[in-house]
Amino acid sequence: MTAPFTVIVAGRDAPLWLAAAALARGLGPSGVRVEAVELPGALTPADVYPTFPALEALHNQLRLDETGLLHATGGSLTLGRNFVELETDILPGEGRGPDSASQTASLGPGLRRGKVVAQPFLHAYGSAGARIGDGDFFAHWIKARRYGLGVPLDDFSLTAAAARQGRLMFPDEENAIYGRCDYGYHLPAIPYARLLREAAIRHGATLHTAEQVNVERQGETITALDLGEGRRLTADLVVDAGAGIGGGTFHSWRDHFPVERVLTAAAPAFANIPVYAENRAGPIGWTALHPSRPATYVTHAWSSALASDEQALQAATAAVGLSLSGAVIRTVEPGRPAQPWTGNSVTLGASFDPVHGIDLLGFQVSLVQLLADFPAGTGFEAERAEYNRVTPEALDRLRDFQSAHYALARYTGPFWRAARETKVSPDLAHAIALFRARAELPPFEEENLPPDSWRALFLGHGVEPESWPPAIDRVPPEEVKAQFRRMLGFVREQVLRQPTQAEWLARA
Repeated sequence: MTAPFTVIVAGRDAPLWLAAAALARGLGPSGVRVEAVELPGALTPADVYPTFPALEALHNQLRLDETGLLHATGGSLTLGRNFVELETDILPGEGRGPDSASQTASLGPGLRRGKVVAQPFLHAYGSAGARIGDGDFFAHWIKARRYGLGVPLDDFSLTAAAARQGRLMFPDEENAIYGRCDYGYHLPAIPYARLLREAAIRHGATLHTAEQVNVERQGETITALDLGEGRRLTADLVVDAGAGIGGGTFHSWRDHFPVERVLTAAAPAFANIPVYAENRAGPIGWTALHPSRPATYVTHAWSSALASDEQALQAATAAVGLSLSGAVIRTVEPGRPAQPWTGNSVTLGASFDPVHGIDLLGFQVSLVQLLADFPAGTGFEAERAEYNRVTPEALDRLRDFQSAHYALARYTGPFWRAARETKVSPDLAHAIALFRARAELPPFEEENLPPDSWRALFLGHGVEPESWPPAIDRVPPEEVKAQFRRMLGFVREQVLRQPTQAEWLARA
């Protein structure tokens, strides 16, 4: 009798259990055996997973009920991420204390911030407008703005308009005809990892715990994992989900990003939980707030060349305007494996800059590609080559989205001056140039973010299209105006019937 194909997934926390659950659920029925090796967790109570909408589809595949997920984790929904710049005198060696509440002003339902000195913009998880004839709405909006239209793009977006009103927005049959409206989650990290662990075991993964793993190799092939205490595992394929056991070289993204230190902490929860995250730019870094039910989870990112750890904590506390607890500081080194599949080992995901909370999306992209390229037998040269062709390009596209935030941001202060000097890839430079020239985006093959995300980022940072595709000029201006009026009325009507986060969570 032929032995079953065996996969070892080694790692920690949510990435380990997301991979083990997906592999067991997707491949278990075909006889693949999944062995999960759990290393000691690296999470703290102040850690949160901010997610993009794509994760919901993976949850559905794992048969995770959304209501149960939110109850088990204390998580909340998010419609996107708001970006602002704060007026502040906080510089290294100076500082205001945490009692500077008089400096704050309300931001929508619940969030508070200091005085804003630059125009905020919202990266909403939804599309704006509906097609007009054969033309894309966005091109018509760009043209109309050139001729005096003063209506912001967000007013045509179900998701953005709802977020501005402090309401959630759920897709249904009626609004799906108009456009895409999505949401992500703010998931407290420890209970989320625990929930995924239960799901992986339920779907058939076998659990092994170890304090550390010693790798036995023959050339590029992992022949066994030594878990200690006489335990030794062998497998046809080894998946690295945060264990640091994969082979090959590390391709650094350091030149693309100014951040090298990251602080995570928790602040008190808001009474009315906002429906989006917020990034607050300061002169020596930025601070992100991820509102959820147990707490408001805070991330502060900076460069050690500009501030010490103590000064960074001071700056984060002042930016939030609330007391912080459980602060943990880590060093980040952005990059990815040069060849994620080496020999018989696959390394999932990458080390991303924290600015958009894109880590789980990058991990999911790698995991889904592995499922697509999973070998039918022990000879998997073709599958390995395809995975190594597709996955690095997909991860680099996510990197470019992050990189664009730093290269284009017009915020003030020494951190942002350095950020604007970071490296821009040729693909990103091309995307910026094409968008500026005619409001279009290049059709990159391995793209995992919708055009609306790129448009929000580029417009928010002041990249103004100079023209538009000429084909839309065939539509008479009066028809475009009439369509715009109908869209704005529809958006207003849809937003007014949506619940607030508190109302929805109370019913969920």
